[in-house]
Amino acid sequence: MKTHSRAYLFGIALISAMGGLLFGYDWVVIGGAKPFYEQFFGIAGNPSMQGWAMSSALMGCLFGALTAGPLSDKYGRRPILILSAGLFICTAWGTGAADTFTAFTIYRLIGGFAIGVASSLSPIYIAEIAPTDMRGRFVSINQLTVVLGILSAQMVNWLIAEPVPADATAEYILNSWNGQTGWRWMFWAMMVPSVLFFVMGFFLPESPRWLASTGQNARALEVFTRIGGADVARAELASIEASLQDDKQQGGFRQLFHPSMRLVLLIGVVMAVLQQWCGINVIFNYAQEIFEAAGYGVSDVLMNIVVTGITNVIFTIVAMFVVDRWGRKKLALLGSFGLAIIYAFMGLFYYLHFTGIIVLVVVVCAIACYAMTLATVMWVIVSEIFPNRVRGIAMSVCTFALWAACFLLTYTFPLLNAGLGAAGTFWLYGIICLAGGLFTVKFLPETKGKSLEEIEKELVK
Repeated sequence: MKTHSRAYLFGIALISAMGGLLFGYDWVVIGGAKPFYEQFFGIAGNPSMQGWAMSSALMGCLFGALTAGPLSDKYGRRPILILSAGLFICTAWGTGAADTFTAFTIYRLIGGFAIGVASSLSPIYIAEIAPTDMRGRFVSINQLTVVLGILSAQMVNWLIAEPVPADATAEYILNSWNGQTGWRWMFWAMMVPSVLFFVMGFFLPESPRWLASTGQNARALEVFTRIGGADVARAELASIEASLQDDKQQGGFRQLFHPSMRLVLLIGVVMAVLQQWCGINVIFNYAQEIFEAAGYGVSDVLMNIVVTGITNVIFTIVAMFVVDRWGRKKLALLGSFGLAIIYAFMGLFYYLHFTGIIVLVVVVCAIACYAMTLATVMWVIVSEIFPNRVRGIAMSVCTFALWAACFLLTYTFPLLNAGLGAAGTFWLYGIICLAGGLFTVKFLPETKGKSLEEIEKELVK
């Protein structure tokens, strides 16, 4: 590929992946704001309301994920990505401006809808424009921006929050700058990347595979030519046309649930659920409880969160360099069995009431393992295993399954933590990871080095 073509490809992939950046920021910013808005809205000490505050966005994610596929299959990937950017602007302002808990959760629902759309479409868009031999790396750009968004939220939270004494009372936190104003700026800071994504979205070309699947071959050829040159463009278009000609079914949910799609749909849904039920996201969303259980104060918790965010970024970059070399299946196995082992130790440390740095170290190991494996490889797998005609709807179903699993994970953690303790909860997540590894061994094929159309022929029978 020519240098200018690769630069153009990287540029449009990066713009699309800004949806991932906002997904990561909006997803995690609430964790740093949690000690303060809970006091402001008077929900501290109420596990049910705390769970709803943290998981309300996930309800929006479910609707966003289900909506994104049909809309993008009908109107294209580009306009729906721009729509998600506009919704991120709305939630960034509204959540920070909320003066009632009801308004707060409404804007969190809107933000969740935007996350559901962006998390579904950004990987699809990148997978549909990237060359076969670099598809894993380019789709991983989306996961890199997700973790950069997570790290940005963690650092913004840490920088905005004023130091809190270790013995601070609930009344002290409520009446402090953090409790009245600081948590609002944590959400408002997301306005900057949201506006940038909205503006840059108008410079994206439409996905050439979507154009070809809707009969706009001339426009598809033009985009493919700009990305890889005339020869590559003709070859890509010919492959897509052959794939569409072989596919006698019409697009939509009817084809998605056709018997020939059972295996590929099962793989996509299970991998999406595994990425959530492996339990890592509770570390980001409930960092306060996890680190306080290990003996850390509020200010130390915010600093530890930044440490975990940096780890997340570093090992996501590692994943980008190995996903096209080691392959998807090997990384999925490493993540599943690796996390099962790490959680065994994590549960043991909590059971024995270990505190301090040893708990932080094992948490960092879990995040490193997750970032290098399941966090990245899941999005690569589900963005490439489905046929062109139903890729948008299939991705919606998988993303819906992911957010449904995430909702259950986030909502139940306070209840599990109260009933089983931190030790029992992480042991439970370890068992789930072990089961996920066994599923991967039996059902997940290797897809590295294969075109999207070749993968379709192998999996859809």
